[in-house]
Amino acid sequence: MAQPPDTTSAGTTSAGTTSAGTGPADTGVIHDIGYRGYSGPRLGRGYATRSLFTQSLRAAYGLGRSGKSKVLPMLVLAVVTVPAAIVVAVAITMKRDQLPVEYAGYLASVNLVIAVFLAAQAPVLLSRDLRYQTVPLYFSRPITRTDYVRAKLAAMVCAQLLLMAAPLLVLYLGALLGGMDFSYNTGHFLYGLAAAVLYALVPTSVALVIAAATPRRGFGVAAIMGYLAISAAVAAVAVGISDPGTTGSDAAQWTSLISPTELVESLVNEVFDLGVGLDRRYAPGGLGIAVFALVALALVVGSYRLLLSRYKKV
Repeated sequence: MAQPPDTTSAGTTSAGTTSAGTGPADTGVIHDIGYRGYSGPRLGRGYATRSLFTQSLRAAYGLGRSGKSKVLPMLVLAVVTVPAAIVVAVAITMKRDQLPVEYAGYLASVNLVIAVFLAAQAPVLLSRDLRYQTVPLYFSRPITRTDYVRAKLAAMVCAQLLLMAAPLLVLYLGALLGGMDFSYNTGHFLYGLAAAVLYALVPTSVALVIAAATPRRGFGVAAIMGYLAISAAVAAVAVGISDPGTTGSDAAQWTSLISPTELVESLVNEVFDLGVGLDRRYAPGGLGIAVFALVALALVVGSYRLLLSRYKKV
């Protein structure tokens, strides 16, 4: 049985005639359309990691995204900053010698709003990459899994720190413009910044681990907010029940260890001797300071290790 002729191009045969058998086939032509290899500088892994950090930090505030993505971050920023301006205005109007609130104490009072920002934006940085399977695309570049985790963690920590530094700066500048004591306010402003760093590190590390566990942003938001709110409520209730009307017994203060936000508040107040009355959470005694500091460190380091382990499987 005769075999059908091989074709070398659409509509031609190996004999050089068209499939209809009329006329010679067109000869192939290679066109130079200008593709050239890249011969410029290779910016490398460090540049790629910094770019990922910058893009993630912008994404936390909705920059470079749709208008509705900016609503929540900007609303939260306004909610934590405007009351600080009101506090300053009232203190200046009443001609007070100092602000009616501690810098670190102000952060503790707006912790719930800051937790909302963290719960809403941490999944933006991690869960969306998992859901849309863009993580392998990052790893096809020079960056490693460690670089990815570091960039995302640093971006969320910086986003939290910027959110908390804004009202502190308003309080500090307002106090100075109102003629209040420079040395006192500068020292307590630095205490507030130290508290902001701890608030940005400890709860954020835990929140990112939760966000990395699910590709569903809604589940991540609910899980983070639920953990932060419930753990803080349990710690506050335990302290309140132990000795109503006071800051509670030393034994009750240990319940602050279950809540990242209460843990930081207790540690900051004890180390810097801040807070009065119900505004104060203590780390119970010298041993408490050491234990609370170690637990805070363990939460940050442990969360970082868990994130590395999570992305080794992606």
